[in-house]
Amino acid sequence: MSFVQILEFNTKRAGDVETLMNEWRTQTKSTRTVKREVVAKHHTRPDHYVAIVEFASFEEAQRSSKLPETDQFNAHMAKLCDGPIEFSDYDVIRDKS
Repeated sequence: MSFVQILEFNTKRAGDVETLMNEWRTQTKSTRTVKREVVAKHHTRPDHYVAIVEFASFEEAQRSSKLPETDQFNAHMAKLCDGPIEFSDYDVIRDKS
């Protein structure tokens, strides 16, 4: 079953975060292991977001986290956020459409 990482963060620079995410996707086109990503803005808490990033497995997520481009992304992302980014890791146990 797949694996998801959830990033929870606050930012007033959502456009810059979107640009950074697009740059990372371009830079890692041939090496990234992300299957799917969803970014959502909280409905009633301004400037609060979650990014749900899906991988085929925990091992694929680890491979992605070891890319130099991911290190650069994380360092830049931290500068765009108001406070720390919270990372949570989950093994998917049910996936229905």
